[in-house]
Amino acid sequence: MTETAPAKRPMRPEDILRIRWLSDPQISPDGSRVAYVVTTLDAKRNENRSFIALVDVATGESLPLTNGPKRDTSPRWSPDGRHLVFVSERGDEKEKPQLWVIAAAGGEAWRLTDAKDGAANPAWSPDGRRIAFTSRVELNPAPRAPDGKPYPKVRKITTLKYKSNGEGLVDDKRTHIYLVDVDFDSRESRSAIALTAGDFNDGPPRWSPDGKQVAFVSARHASRDRDTAADLWLVDVPPPGETPKKAPAPRRLTSTQGPVSAPAWSPDGSLIAYLGHTHRDRPSGRHHRLWLVPTAGGAPSCLSQALDRNCNSGVEPFWSNDGGSVFFGVVDGGDCHLYSTPASKADPAPVLRGARQVTAARGAAGKVCFLASDTTHPAEVYLVSEDGGGERQLTSENAAWLDEVELAPREEIKATSADGTPVQAWVIRPPGATGALPCLLNVHGGPKTQYGSNFFDEFQVYAGAGYVVAFGNPRGSDGYSEDWAMAVLGDWGGKDWADVTAIADAAEALPFVDSSRIGIMGGSYGGFMTSWAVGHTRRFRAACSERAVNNAYSMVGTSDIGFNFQLDHVGGVPSRDADRFLRMSPITYVRDIRTPLLIIHAENDLRCPIEQAEQLYVGLKLLRRPVEFWRFPEDNHEMSRSGKPRNRLKRFEVILAWFGRRLRA
Repeated sequence: MTETAPAKRPMRPEDILRIRWLSDPQISPDGSRVAYVVTTLDAKRNENRSFIALVDVATGESLPLTNGPKRDTSPRWSPDGRHLVFVSERGDEKEKPQLWVIAAAGGEAWRLTDAKDGAANPAWSPDGRRIAFTSRVELNPAPRAPDGKPYPKVRKITTLKYKSNGEGLVDDKRTHIYLVDVDFDSRESRSAIALTAGDFNDGPPRWSPDGKQVAFVSARHASRDRDTAADLWLVDVPPPGETPKKAPAPRRLTSTQGPVSAPAWSPDGSLIAYLGHTHRDRPSGRHHRLWLVPTAGGAPSCLSQALDRNCNSGVEPFWSNDGGSVFFGVVDGGDCHLYSTPASKADPAPVLRGARQVTAARGAAGKVCFLASDTTHPAEVYLVSEDGGGERQLTSENAAWLDEVELAPREEIKATSADGTPVQAWVIRPPGATGALPCLLNVHGGPKTQYGSNFFDEFQVYAGAGYVVAFGNPRGSDGYSEDWAMAVLGDWGGKDWADVTAIADAAEALPFVDSSRIGIMGGSYGGFMTSWAVGHTRRFRAACSERAVNNAYSMVGTSDIGFNFQLDHVGGVPSRDADRFLRMSPITYVRDIRTPLLIIHAENDLRCPIEQAEQLYVGLKLLRRPVEFWRFPEDNHEMSRSGKPRNRLKRFEVILAWFGRRLRA
């Protein structure tokens, strides 16, 4: 008799502990192997753990290379392909991550650095004798008590950029670039020398092909505390064995017109490709584009202007094997593609397209390794030739889990806004469910991000619990024209709210959706839109507003980016334009909120500080409206994506219980 395969089951919250989350693929110089990072969630230890694995391109065999007790990340191949440097947390609880080196053939790793504040962003010199990296320097260390422990630090704050979500207070810390020699014989940690210095943040380092210079990004202009602009810089590298008395002075390549990132040298060293835009004064909503700048000096040229799509997809630019073309990522209509263009002219063309998201890619020896996911598949590593031919999947880290769990595909629906504008949107249906079902409308954050073809664990968990999940890309989203992304500036709660309403209308009209049981939810900007929605309509039976912007006025002074992001998106300043800020604040409409509201916020969130949640919660409680407020300790704004495993599981429990009582009863 033929055995019947066991029936698959829907995804459950605890499945996030089973998924292997892949990132940072790095192809070896000869193109024969790919190193990548595998992250898993450990609920018992309540931490995210990661290790580095290698996959053989010829055989597809994949094996772990490291097994650090916590997190091993950022693998980088030596020029001869015999070793990898990586960042590891292998010391005691108080020790910062350091650089370690391991043979690609396996064996024991050895520690390379002993940086007081840790090491990150390693990059091998072309001759393989040195590694450049970044490390933070504390400008004014706290005095220490007789027992050696530091006294609580009293801080004098004189800058706007004095805190950062996920990092805390950073007013007294600066990131600089260092050089360390690699001694393969002694395998000992080495002293590092500073390549940059000053009251600036520098990095990550990128070596010139001849090993004589390092390129890096830094904001060194006078108004750097008030804007998001930066420049590309070049710094000369001292000869091996030479320790300069002070860091050499760098040379600026760009002219401080806007943000820049991800520099990549051409193989002959004459050009650097990078991402950025030239709108320094009002940067929000702008597309990052691909640029080239001559290393000898001269004006940058844009190679992707004709696309009118954002090129800041997570794929850093890299050069073809012959140096004639540049590869880069493009965000487009819910997907992320890989493009290339000749360096000699602006003629971008797709290399990899399709209903998926390519979120990382690197090239070597005429091959490109990349990371891609789609709605029903977590990211895996793939390989393709530079011309886009011969694509094949190299890893299957989640194959066993996918054999057990049934994931639901997305279906596109037609939504039309009040002014006749089409809005791209989709739904995911619960596997195997029939009849009219409850629906959750999920609004993404950003606002300049996008929903689409990627694997999103939340949508699959909600579908697994019996909900139709509706989602889309209202005005303000990424993946479309720059005008589409900028349409929300000065108009939060305007055209974007009309677009979200259109998505709700389209979902409600579906024959498998119960129009009387629709909820709305979202985080960050999506949290704003959720709070805004329940203050402007009673069509939703329940709502969940998470890490939301609820008071644009107060967020200017409390968010780590509020002083520029919020001013840019609202327009004006609170002291002069209070009415404008309050008009675009959901807290202003608290008296109109009758929909039962769940509020979720992480206590260490510095992007949308928890006072945003507290104001809305207290306002509703004083009015005796149905509201719950859940505070999650330890985590920050990224809790739902990379937070503590127990917090992520508890969050799912709270959300499913909330909507279960109100939409499934």
